[in-house]
Amino acid sequence: MRRASTVVVLVAGMVFAAHPATAAPGGGACHLAGTAVFSPQGPNNAGTPFSYSFSGTLSDCQSNVAGAPTAGTVEAGKQVTIGGAIYQEPIPQGTGTCASGTTSGTSVARWADGTTTVVGYSTTSAGPAVNLQGTVVPSVTVTLVSGPVGSPPTQTISSTGTVFAPGQSAQGALGFSPDPTECDTARGLTQAGIDGVIGIGTAS
Repeated sequence: MRRASTVVVLVAGMVFAAHPATAAPGGGACHLAGTAVFSPQGPNNAGTPFSYSFSGTLSDCQSNVAGAPTAGTVEAGKQVTIGGAIYQEPIPQGTGTCASGTTSGTSVARWADGTTTVVGYSTTSAGPAVNLQGTVVPSVTVTLVSGPVGSPPTQTISSTGTVFAPGQSAQGALGFSPDPTECDTARGLTQAGIDGVIGIGTAS
């Protein structure tokens, strides 16, 4: 039976702990903390589709793989500068309400050791709890927004390094902290805090 490294977490302000499963040959987990920004439409109580960007930090990383990075940042749906030009990462999409919903997107983790991990993911939420499932992918294509004449129309952000390689699984147990008053508006949420644990590991 194939199994990815597992994450055990207590979220929403409680103490958390994480470890890769002993059955997996390699894996690790980090504390993730950040903010999702919704534009132009955020989740509300009507269940309309929405889009968002995310940025956060990865800290307190634990791993059973020698040389694994111990900290970094993570983002999705952001604009990045490459070669003096500005490029747009794919914007994550979702549907549902403040109480429950699903999303999908591609995130980019930039580790303190200079390596990068690109993850295609999906999430399901129920109340404040968010479950994330994903897979490390070779790369993601970003699209030109503005830049000098002759800038390439697209660029590629690739997964680098050997610790978290394409094909490995990602799992997350996260807490979602919306402003409930915004859920009652047609515009919906403008932003929400995200906090919990994200893990990446090989399968066995």
